[in-house]
Amino acid sequence: MRYKISEPPDPAATRKDSVSSMSQSSDHNTASQSSHEASKISQLEARLAEMQKQLLHLEKMSTVGVLASSITHEFNNILTTVINYAKMGLRHQDAATRDKAFDKILAAGQRAAKITTGMLAYAKDRGSQTDVHSLVQLTDDVLVLVEKDLQKHRISLVKNITANAQANVNPSQIQQILLNLIINARQAMEPGGTMTITIGSDPSGPWSILSVKDTGSGIPSEKLPHIFETFYTTKTADESGQGGSGLGLSLCKDIMEAHHGRIRVDSKVGEGTCFTLKLPQAQATGFVQTDGLTNKAG
Repeated sequence: MRYKISEPPDPAATRKDSVSSMSQSSDHNTASQSSHEASKISQLEARLAEMQKQLLHLEKMSTVGVLASSITHEFNNILTTVINYAKMGLRHQDAATRDKAFDKILAAGQRAAKITTGMLAYAKDRGSQTDVHSLVQLTDDVLVLVEKDLQKHRISLVKNITANAQANVNPSQIQQILLNLIINARQAMEPGGTMTITIGSDPSGPWSILSVKDTGSGIPSEKLPHIFETFYTTKTADESGQGGSGLGLSLCKDIMEAHHGRIRVDSKVGEGTCFTLKLPQAQATGFVQTDGLTNKAG
């Protein structure tokens, strides 16, 4: 009987197989880890986007809260007008007096409808869609909401329109910026101040321009580089005892960047502050997909 003696395994080959096996296992683990990390990053990005949306909503509601007092007061005045002229129309039989009463009631009702329409348009969630809008019209819609508040604080309003500038924008978001800047400007001024809103086109490039300027106390130069930082605020407590959250201007900057626009501030202590928005002018036709905003032109 013959016995076949097996040769011992080659140590070098054994090490090679072991190294190959370890390498494959390592590659598999690395791929699995990379996939897991990519999934976590995707989840974090989704959470950040949702938090950004919630911050925008909270800031919007904060602005509505600031306006609530003056709007409530105005609605009370409108109702008083309607009631008084209705009583006058009931008391008098002559046609001229009744016609006057009806005209006043109609005007008051139209004013109330305009305010309500403006508030609903501002509060409406339009998602990320943008359309071609006139910056003049968007500004006028915002001024409907704030004009009584400006009158209450004896702020003069000057509108300087050099062109009917248009841009592809999410109207609710641009109005949110406008309301924020207008309220900031009003709060920065003493009674008797002047607010100037300028709308036009940039002669040096294809930009639509909108600026809000006040005659307030101005912002110190050392604070200017920080005013768009999250939670940074130059506001002190107002008559309600509330100061700024530091979210408003930071969110304004985020919104402008999402629109591929720019926001700039110029200020001089003792003279006032001017915020300027620059937005790409509206395209005539076509659809353009931009960072999270769907532009619908034409």
